[in-house]
Order: sequence, then structure tokens, then C-alpha cells
Amino acid sequence: MVCWIYARISDDPREQRRGVQRQLRDLREHAHSNGWEIRGEFHDNDISAHKDEDRPGYDALISAVLAAMPQVRGEGNRGVILGLHPSRLWRRRVERAQAIEDLRQAKACVAFETGGFFDMTKATERSQLAQVGESDTLESEVKAERVAREARARAEEGRANGAVQYGWRRVYEYDDKGKVVGFHDELEPEQAEIVKEVITRLLTGETLFAITDDLNLRRVLPPGAHLKMKRKKRARGNEDGSLWNKTSVKKLAVRPANAGLRVHHEQLYPAAWPEIVPRAKWDQVIALLKAPERSIRRDGQRKHLLSWGIGECGVCDSMLSAKPRGNAKKILYVCDSKQGCTGRSEEYTDAWVGAVVCARLSQPDALAVFGPDEERLERLRAAQADLRRRLNEAAEDYADKLLTREQLRTVTAKLKGQIGDLDKEIEQATPKLDLELMGDLMGRPLEAAEAAWGALDVVQKRKVLEVLNVRVRILPTGRRGPGFDPDFVKVLAVDGSPFAEYAPAA
Repeated sequence: MVCWIYARISDDPREQRRGVQRQLRDLREHAHSNGWEIRGEFHDNDISAHKDEDRPGYDALISAVLAAMPQVRGEGNRGVILGLHPSRLWRRRVERAQAIEDLRQAKACVAFETGGFFDMTKATERSQLAQVGESDTLESEVKAERVAREARARAEEGRANGAVQYGWRRVYEYDDKGKVVGFHDELEPEQAEIVKEVITRLLTGETLFAITDDLNLRRVLPPGAHLKMKRKKRARGNEDGSLWNKTSVKKLAVRPANAGLRVHHEQLYPAAWPEIVPRAKWDQVIALLKAPERSIRRDGQRKHLLSWGIGECGVCDSMLSAKPRGNAKKILYVCDSKQGCTGRSEEYTDAWVGAVVCARLSQPDALAVFGPDEERLERLRAAQADLRRRLNEAAEDYADKLLTREQLRTVTAKLKGQIGDLDKEIEQATPKLDLELMGDLMGRPLEAAEAAWGALDVVQKRKVLEVLNVRVRILPTGRRGPGFDPDFVKVLAVDGSPFAEYAPAA
């Protein structure tokens, strides 16, 4: 008899491997006491067999056994997979059924140190092994249902699930005997300020790259710095996790926890911990970072205010590009169609566009016109929350046998469609940039607005124009000569909001 031994431990958060090594030792002793020759040892550490996770050790075990069995039989030997208990090999019935069939064809056996030997060439013993394993599957499924109910209860109560998140610290509560009876999370001031800073800077038009570089330059430690990673390698040059990257900054900004929200199965619940930023600010940063145009545009590479999408030719409607004029350092906006329809000085055109925008935003009604419609957003969120409540009630009605499966499917499809429609409406109603955060840009005296505009970089100014839905059309002047005539540079609002009437004197 030759054997292949397999050990598995579901939970080993510290990666100490003591449990799996102990199993392997016991299996070796069992094999030697039976006079079996060990042909291979395989194991999976800190991996569940109930969840649909990859088990590299198990996959290698089955492959090795199936490949070796023809030779084993040719040598006149029998082959057996040896595990501690059926639950170490299988928890999922579909995986167990597939293994039983594969081992039947290979004419192999399965044995367990805790008792049991099953010849897979015999129907009775295959059935017995399946029945023994079914109890393991039942145990796992019952436990999974219980865990799911508890997880939902925690979510509905807003309680944290797992380790404390970046931006908060965990405070444990003790009884009079010193035993932990609970905990709550409160703000960690320094980390919370970093979260707030990242969101504020994104909403004022800064790029993820710029924020990432600044945080690393200041040596601000990101979440999980210096923690050992399980089954996942960090990027080269950041093995200890002490550096931010664009992805980690984005993940930090979009967490629902920032707005005091708890997520469970894609549904939001009010959290028990304090928020770092208001819900409205979180909605804005979500709308900003998930905007479809972000996948095709590189804002950090834009060096000119009106190129690529904001400026357009007043003759052929082509986009504008910025090009140097001859050997001079002067830059012109020219029609990108290469037909030479028109061209205008970048310096004077940018100054004129800035003047028009500042004149409009300095008006008393600017915040009401260009700021978020909070009342509408609240109505939309309330309607969405009601639909989610009805969705949960439908699921409970099905569990109580008040609805058939087909009725539940119909209700679920309809409600999810309505929820999706509200998602889109909320996203459209949420500004992707917070003009209020940009100093004195809105609703302030003209001088303050002009100073605030001047403090912005090109990327931020472009994003302001995008939020205002501004397009700039350059028309041919019909004459040649020095001077800049603003009458031939039209600052237009695509949504119909008036800009020209607020233009300052030329």
C-alpha cells in the first residue's frame, strides 16, 4: 500500500502553521504504523474547504494521485489518500462527488486517521463515504446560515465587523471582573484628518497621483503599513507596505465607513461609529471617482485649460489643441482638424475665460445654481431606502412561505431595477467637484473669486469648467493684427445656464 497524505487548517490568522504541521505528523505516524509507503505530502493552511476558495495543496494532491495510480497498479500495489478526517478533505458536496468519481476511475482508496477505509472501486463504500461527508457539509451549511444571520444582525445594528479601520481606534469595554463585554470605535484624530484631507483634495480637483506623491513625500503611513500579508505579495519596493499608491488612496476615499455607513451584501446601514465626512461629501467623491470619463482621460497630463474637450472650433466644431507659434514661446489654441480654421493666444484666452467664470461665480445665487440640490438628493435616498426595505420584506415573506419562488423573482427583479434607476439619478444629481471647498470661488466678492481662481492649477481649473458644463468656442476674427477681441471667444454653458451676461468689460 502506498499513500499520499493531506492536511488542512481553516483558520490560522498568524500563519504559524502549527495545526497543519501537527496533522502531518499524526498522518505520518498512522501511515508508518500500517506499513504504508508515503509517496507525497500536501497541505493547505488557513484555507476553508466550505467556501469556494482555491486550494492549491488539494489540487496538487488529486493531480498527483490520478497521475501516479496507473504505475502504482502496474507495480501490484494499492494507492490511498490519507487524511485526518473527511472534513479535512471535503466540505462541499459538489467537490466531494467529483473526487469520488475521479478516484473510482483511478481505482484508488481513501482512509482517515480518525477511522474509516473506503475502496472507491466499490459502490457501497463510495456511498458510505458520501454519507459520512454529507454530515460535514450539513454542519458547514448550518454554521454558515447562523453566521449569515449574525452578520446581518450586526449590520442592522451598525456594529463593526472585523478589525478596526483606518481613521478609528477600538475602545474595549470591561465588566467589574476585567472581562471584555463589548467595544466601540471612536475617531483616531491623526488618521481621520488624513481621510478628510484626501477626500477634500479630490473634491477640489487634485489628482490621485498628486495626492499619492504628497502623502509619500510627507511619509504618512497608509493603512496596513508593516503588517504581514497572507498569500499576497506587495509591490516591489513597497514590501513593508509603508508607501501609498493610487489604488490605496482611492480605496481609502470611497469607503462607506467614512460617512458613518456600514455595508452588508451591498446594502448600506447607519453605522455605530462616528463619521469622518458628511454623507453628501462621500456621495460626491463616489460620483467623482466612478465617473465613466475617468477611464479614458488623464487629467494629470493636461497642461492647457481649453484643449481636449473644453475648447472647440467655432467653424468646424473640432476640438482645440495648444501649439507653439513658430520659434517663439507663445502658445496658440488652434483647430485640431488641421484645416487652420482659427487660432487664438492661449494666455489671453485663458485669462478671459477665467474672468467670465469668476464674474459668474461671484454672484449671490452661484451656490444655489451650481451647488448640490440637497433636498432632491435626500428625497432620492429616502425613496431608495424604502425600496431596499421592501426588498428585504419580500425575502422574509418568501422565507415565511407567503410568496412563491416565482413571485419572489418577479418582485426582486422589479425592485432592483427601480433601485438601479435611482442609483443613476442620484449619481447624476451629485456634483463631481465641490466648488465650496475651493476657497472663495463661489458667492464671494469678485476680487476674492479671482484670487481663488488664480490659486488653482490647470487640472483644477479644467474640472471647475467641467462641473459648470462650460464650453469655449473660438471664432475667426476676420482680420489680422495685434490685440485680443473677446467678442470672438464665446464662453457657453451646455445646460443653458447664462455666462455671457456676466462677462466683465473687455
